[in-house]
Amino acid sequence: MSHRLEKVNELIKRELALLLLREVSFPKDVLVTLTRVECPKDLTEAKVFISILPENQSKKILEILNIRGYDLQEKLNKRLVMRKIPKIKFFEEKEVKEAARIEELLEKIKRDKAR
Repeated sequence: MSHRLEKVNELIKRELALLLLREVSFPKDVLVTLTRVECPKDLTEAKVFISILPENQSKKILEILNIRGYDLQEKLNKRLVMRKIPKIKFFEEKEVKEAARIEELLEKIKRDKAR
């Protein structure tokens, strides 16, 4: 990945995280974390990955974000000074779940060896 693309991803992540914090009301007792942003070289769209706890709220939170997507896109467009601003799309973060599962399995192996 080019240095410019990394900067764009980080900029979108930072600005969108601020917007989510200030502009979107999530249900009580739900933790929503913006984990990463991935844009292709042509900057057509930005895949925004969201981690949601508890996991059973994922569908509801993604629904909220997709409903507010147009509004968030407009506010992001006003905040960023770029020639071409990618269209944001929200996705549930799967890699964090996989990493947590691997960590859990490693802990189990470690405990089993200790016995």
